[in-house]
Amino acid sequence: MKDKKSAFTLVELLAVLAIIAILVALLIPALSVVRKMAKETQQKAQITTIEMALTAFRNDYGDYPPSHGYGSSGNVDYFYCGAQTLAEALVGWDLMGFHPKSAWREDGYDKTGGSDAYDPPTPDEENLKERKGPYLELATANAFRLEQLFDNTGPLEKETFVICDVFGVKSVTIGKKTVKAGTPILYYKANTSSKTIDYLSTPPAYLIYNRLDNIGLVYYVKEMADQAKYPSHPTPVNPLAGTRADFYGYITDPKVTAAPWPSRPDSYLLISAGSDGLYGTRDDICNFDPNLPG
Repeated sequence: MKDKKSAFTLVELLAVLAIIAILVALLIPALSVVRKMAKETQQKAQITTIEMALTAFRNDYGDYPPSHGYGSSGNVDYFYCGAQTLAEALVGWDLMGFHPKSAWREDGYDKTGGSDAYDPPTPDEENLKERKGPYLELATANAFRLEQLFDNTGPLEKETFVICDVFGVKSVTIGKKTVKAGTPILYYKANTSSKTIDYLSTPPAYLIYNRLDNIGLVYYVKEMADQAKYPSHPTPVNPLAGTRADFYGYITDPKVTAAPWPSRPDSYLLISAGSDGLYGTRDDICNFDPNLPG
């Protein structure tokens, strides 16, 4: 007699498939958490790298870069904002290094209004010799032009660069390659001559941190883009684009109880929007602990 061949019954196959489905359902969320943690770790490493680059810049020039620009007449220009000045300092206005004659203008000109500091179409050899840096490696700096990130850059010069975080939220084509660009990292420099964030009685320019330093990007550009992206679902209240109380509450150090006091009053603040791409939410990754309610 021939041996009878063994085989799985239909019930056994269904049981195996059910077990596999259960394991996959358990595994996918776990993998999602692992990927999120890996990205957050990568973002913290990028913040640390930027801090090291800013230290190198200060060692060369005696201070950190400003977090707002200056107009042709020397007046403060909040539409050349902290995210842009950070990129200029660390990789250069044209990604070819920082020029010491920079007047922190969105057009790249020097204080005299000429192109001695920058001549983007044809920078001469002498100009390039005067450059410092880049303080960040271009291959890993995540620098993108504003026009590559936003369809409408509003009052901000569209060809200027910003340094983006590692959370790829938009596909950008560079040459023949498509890469993922994150959200611009915000930079606020401390006004070390001030000792207050009493926003009720003091103009922003005289506080330790000026909430207007990135308002051109956060409100006029990013907030508009978020509203277009979520037309039927209002975006969360954004402390960085909201009222003065929202902003200064966000940067307040909760450990100091004698009087309202900001985090890192002697240096600067760096803010990544986190995985959701929205500023002012609980997944923000900063070089300080944001003071968010709840």
